[in-house]
Amino acid sequence: MKLLLLEDDHILSETLQLFLSKEGYDVDTALSIEEAEELTFNNTYDLYLLDINLPVGNGIDLLKSLRYADDTTPTIFITALTDMNSMAEGFQLGAIDYIKKPFDPQELLIRIAAKFSTSTLTYRHLEYDPQSQIIRFNGEIVDLGNVQFKIFEKLLCQCGSVITKEELYECLDHISDTALRVAITKIKQKLDINIKNIRGKGYILEKL
Repeated sequence: MKLLLLEDDHILSETLQLFLSKEGYDVDTALSIEEAEELTFNNTYDLYLLDINLPVGNGIDLLKSLRYADDTTPTIFITALTDMNSMAEGFQLGAIDYIKKPFDPQELLIRIAAKFSTSTLTYRHLEYDPQSQIIRFNGEIVDLGNVQFKIFEKLLCQCGSVITKEELYECLDHISDTALRVAITKIKQKLDINIKNIRGKGYILEKL
């Protein structure tokens, strides 16, 4: 699987390239939009990893120009932003996910695997197919709705890690503590799983 990583932080770029290469990915790196554009002209990629905040321009503008050129390559954004408008624009352009800085490289690996792996993820009586995005409860398909689904997927893909409220807010249409609590309560009721509230930190779906 061939990846293009656009990240202007030299150390982070080298770290991610080394980490992903060890996992079997073929990774090209770019430190600027100009470098990334040139690489996309000369190569075909299976996935773009695009930083949003850059010294000149941003990853969303790059993806927009690529979409205008009929480039439909799946894209994951890397961002330190919590700007919901930027995130919404990214998803409107067809981004499949985003990861918020700072992050553990292992989390990025999990997110890539969740989006492209043909393997079904299991948790107790649940099965989740990342490609079809279908959740099954004891073999029966469950419809969570968009907000609840995004929260569940984030918790499952980072199972065993505490997800901050700020990260989960980004799954909501309208941000509030009440909306988040209601969404998580409905997920727990529909899927019969224990999502724990870690006071002052966030929520966690504990590993089995």
